Parts: sequence; C-alpha cells; structure tokens
Amino acid sequence: MSPARTLSPSRPAGPVERVWYASYGSNTDTERLRHYLVGGRPPGAARSCPGCRDPRPPERSVPVLLPGGLYFATESPLWTGGSAFYDPDAGGELWARAHLLGVQQFSDIAAQEMHRPPGTDLDLSTVLRDGRHPLGPGRYETLLCPGSLEGLPVLTFTASWHSGDVEVTAPTAGYLRHLARGLLATGVWDVPAVARYLSRAPGAAGRWTPREVAALLAEPP
Repeated sequence: MSPARTLSPSRPAGPVERVWYASYGSNTDTERLRHYLVGGRPPGAARSCPGCRDPRPPERSVPVLLPGGLYFATESPLWTGGSAFYDPDAGGELWARAHLLGVQQFSDIAAQEMHRPPGTDLDLSTVLRDGRHPLGPGRYETLLCPGSLEGLPVLTFTASWHSGDVEVTAPTAGYLRHLARGLLATGVWDVPAVARYLSRAPGAAGRWTPREVAALLAEPP
C-alpha cells in the first residue's frame, strides 16, 4: 500500500464531471458511505438516509492528508454525540479518505449532510475559484477545495466556524468506530496510529483514550 497522498495546491479552473470527496468523518468507512449512496439506516444510527440519484460505489478510494485539523463539536442527529469537523486553519494534518465520485453523487451526499433533500447539482464554480464557498451558516454548509489530486479537485465540507469558536463535544462509540475503521482500511495507518490520532482530536481528547479507541476496532460491526 502506498503512503497517504498529499494534494497539489492548484485547483482546476473549468467545469468538472468527477471530483474527489475527501471524507474525514464517518464516511471514511465505505460501508457507512454506502448508506449515503443507496439509502437506508446505518447500524447504530438514529435515522435513515435518502440516498443518491446515482447509487454506484466510488470508482476508487485513496488515503490523503489535508492541511489543518480534526475536532468534534455540536451534536449529531444521526449518532447523538459530537460530529467530526475540519478546520483548515488549524495546525497539523487531517487524515482523510478521498472517494472518486461524480459531481451529482458529491452534490447528493453534501445535501444529506446539510439536512437538505438530494436531487440538485451544486454549482462548484465559486469553491473551485476561491477554495471556499459558504452555502449557509450551519453544520457542513461550507464547501472547501484544499487542492487537487491527479488533476481533479478535492472537495469536502465543514462548518462555517473555526474549532476555537465552538464548544467541543465527545463523539459516541458507534460514530468513532466508523472513523477508525475507515482510516484503518486504507492500509496506511495501523491500529495504534489511528487510535492515537482520533483520541488526540479536540472533543475526543480527555474522553477517549487510545486504548479505548483501539478496542472499538475489535468489536463486531
């Protein structure tokens, strides 16, 4: 397995049909991502997902490193604990898993994360030009393009605020298990590394130890 990929800082200037969706939360786990694509209720979740217009799996999934940091805040309506957010202005590196998808698929996944009905393609021109496009003030309503990979844009979404602007919240075991399994499945990071990484993120730090995170990986799905 090759090491995690780093991004080119350049962004494609024109319209694109395929993008890399950089997942850093529960969608690092392709089984969890499948519910966003085909619909249904993930194990341990409080509600179902409507799914995408195009339910096909990603063409490829690769581990990537993004500049910034991971933190947990607010309360997930799906998992009840803290949700994962990306602060691109925080120091360090964010571990993520980039899924190669069509623009339509990315748009429908983003809509579900924004608690909006899927079915409308996003206009990506602003985020490709500026690297950032706030679509609203809430959770996951800010589109980010931190760079490109293999000539295609890497896109993700996060909150409009920064990590220091909000009270952090501990994630639940079910949610954290998806993050851990997704990162471990890349083959780049082993169990001790994943456990340390997640347990040090604000929100999880002081509430989850590396040993406790590692134990989640030993539990059945």
